[in-house]
Amino acid sequence: MPRFPDHLTGPGPSNPFPGIKVLERRIGREIPHRLGSNEGLDMPHRALRERFGDAMVEHVYCYGDSEALGVRQRLASLYGLPLEAILVDAGADSLIALALRTVATSGCTVVSASGTYPTFGYFARGQGCHLVERPYREAPGLLSPDLEALLASAHEHRARLVYVANPDNPSGHLHSDEEIRRLRAELPDDCWLLLDEAYHDFRDDADSPFSREVLPGVIRLRTLSKAHGLAGMRIGYAIAEPETLAMMMKVRIHYAVSALTLAVAETVLDHHSEVEAHIRDVKQRRERLARHFRDLGADVLPSATNFIAIRLPSAELAGRLNQELLEAGRLIARPAHPDLGHVLRITAVEDALVPGRFEILERAITTNGGSSVRS
Repeated sequence: MPRFPDHLTGPGPSNPFPGIKVLERRIGREIPHRLGSNEGLDMPHRALRERFGDAMVEHVYCYGDSEALGVRQRLASLYGLPLEAILVDAGADSLIALALRTVATSGCTVVSASGTYPTFGYFARGQGCHLVERPYREAPGLLSPDLEALLASAHEHRARLVYVANPDNPSGHLHSDEEIRRLRAELPDDCWLLLDEAYHDFRDDADSPFSREVLPGVIRLRTLSKAHGLAGMRIGYAIAEPETLAMMMKVRIHYAVSALTLAVAETVLDHHSEVEAHIRDVKQRRERLARHFRDLGADVLPSATNFIAIRLPSAELAGRLNQELLEAGRLIARPAHPDLGHVLRITAVEDALVPGRFEILERAITTNGGSSVRS
């Protein structure tokens, strides 16, 4: 079993401000008078009420539930997860930082694919970790983090943690459940697996038994930014063994998720049919977008996410097209890492399907005869 840093294995640190909701649950009754939290309860908020209405404003006065029980209960019920294995925080990015803060120490080695979701490397370096990156696997129809290379590096460098995004961002590649199981089984016993599942909802098998498993030595991260449309509210959740989540709570910002965000998330989770319809629509748009560019001869990679990735013959061409599209008011994404500079990523929103929206890219694809796998 991977270990925690020594400074977390004792009795502290403990949250000095659990909040009124946690205290109410501890004593088993409501606390009707909030007289000690120093919140601005008497602020009239006339401007906010005029713009957003009374219902929204009532959620801005007070600190939220530091344990996010209402959201966790809904997630457990909807997705068949154990309540005690869920921790809610301010989005997947915050959860990445929280996971590193919990299990990694300055100077330890962490491993990821070179070009995967860059926030992991950003936080790892900021914590003083030594980041080892391994190139993606490339072949016709394939651009994927190389699990064998990540595994080898974990053993070679005695890594504290390996990061894998599954489905991957920015390639869209999906590793099978069996591949992830095998990776975890073959990692060093004291190495953590940080499994970033931000795009999990767009998998065709998102409700498989594996999706509900709490895996020893694994911290799984998911978000409500994509399928639930709450990117601006900043909320996501981790799935891990209760002991691991208890350690994460020791170093977590108490009220990282606002009372308003919790109320919004509970409302969306209470209307799950809308989320399911949105996921179906996204998948249809993704396939239409992929088919459109494939028909032009583009190398469109398989995707289990809410975007498509187009592989171009060179980073220079991809960079030029990305800049031209930006100047024309079309913001797409091009990975900053040089290893994946030849990839362009397009989100499968309705606006992307408007005829002529990508005329600059379409013209370049037909002129250059599509793409080829780089050697």
